[in-house]
Amino acid sequence: MLTSTAEIVGAAADAGRGVGAFNVIQLEHASALVAGAESAGTPVVLQISENAVRYHGSLEPLALATLAVARASSVPVAVHLDHATDVSLVHEAVRLGFGSVMYDASTMSYADNVASTSDVVARCHAAGVYVEAELGEVGGKDGVHAPGARTDPADARAYVASTGIDALAVAVGTSHAMLTRDAAIDLDLIARLHETVPVPLVLHGSSGVPDADLTRAVRAGMTKINIATQLNKTFTAAVRGYLAAHPDVVDTRKYLAAARTAVTAEVARLLGVLGA
Repeated sequence: MLTSTAEIVGAAADAGRGVGAFNVIQLEHASALVAGAESAGTPVVLQISENAVRYHGSLEPLALATLAVARASSVPVAVHLDHATDVSLVHEAVRLGFGSVMYDASTMSYADNVASTSDVVARCHAAGVYVEAELGEVGGKDGVHAPGARTDPADARAYVASTGIDALAVAVGTSHAMLTRDAAIDLDLIARLHETVPVPLVLHGSSGVPDADLTRAVRAGMTKINIATQLNKTFTAAVRGYLAAHPDVVDTRKYLAAARTAVTAEVARLLGVLGA
């Protein structure tokens, strides 16, 4: 069932649980993510990133398919726009029926970030849409952010008060697009941010974090856990394995089905890691 992000994330934050937020690139991803959540019996957030929109050339086709998959689910599913830097894309996502957007103004000066994000929040809240934003650049995205960046708790509290955002992505040691799972996250900083910031915290770049530390991060105060690269690794490995075992296959449904099945299992496993 299509459910608001506010409802899913808010309930998890109140209960001290993590919410898995996984990226959709093709329809197979959306189907696998929901199947994994249904297997685990837990809510999930499906995310479409600005990079995925760029890949497809537009948002609407993938968005409508993802929303349809969410509506047909037996568990609560939210649909979220991830890492949008283009305000027009945010407005389109709101028009299409997304429950939340992540507006990323982290590369701007602090003053411009606050001004731009506040405007997005006002427009989204008028439409009943939940807004996530970022303070303290998370490493790895497009190769431009420093993995050593850290979000200051006092700055984060002031930023939330100034912008009115509903959730905050913070820099605590993760980095986007990691292929290894050995990121060293700052659990003490997560705890301080949780005590200081009055909205749910979001962990970006979570694919690089070992399972045990994902669980610890949730216990320390993280709520929404974004995972993309780990599932892309799972998807790609399944395709490679199937084609290696069946070199004469040309029917894309054969190897994409194998990838979908593998991602379904990994999503269910990760949701268990997050204590969902």
